Amino acid sequence: MSSKREQILARVETLLINTSGVDGRVFRSRQQAFNRDEAPAIVIEPGRDNPSVVNTCKLEWSLDVLVAIYARGVVPHQEADPIVVAMHNELMGDRSLGGLVIDMVPTGVDPQFDRADFSTLWLVCTYQVRYRTSISDLEA
Repeated sequence: MSSKREQILARVETLLINTSGVDGRVFRSRQQAFNRDEAPAIVIEPGRDNPSVVNTCKLEWSLDVLVAIYARGVVPHQEADPIVVAMHNELMGDRSLGGLVIDMVPTGVDPQFDRADFSTLWLVCTYQVRYRTSISDLEA
């Protein structure tokens, strides 16, 4: 079995695989740099995950899910914009991620331009996901 955090990230990947504009190029990690012909694409990564004690048996976690959209073009943020809209609609269609989480809300967008190649953009969209686990078991 896997941790609830991993289950959440896998569910996000499943939801985003059909995002219009990326032709299924959705990744959980990248070991290699993207080639020019692989844009646009989405990379899903975990961010900070902070617990708070609910009671003697439960923890409530606040997980940042980072959804990075890789785009290329003369004006790369314009290339990324329809993908951001489609990605956001997919995620917000079921804010409980099929019952895995309490709630999910967007918390920021961070554009990161490649200074060596101004036609490249990483647009990192952060979503805060709240979920609960047992205090003694991260799977439940």
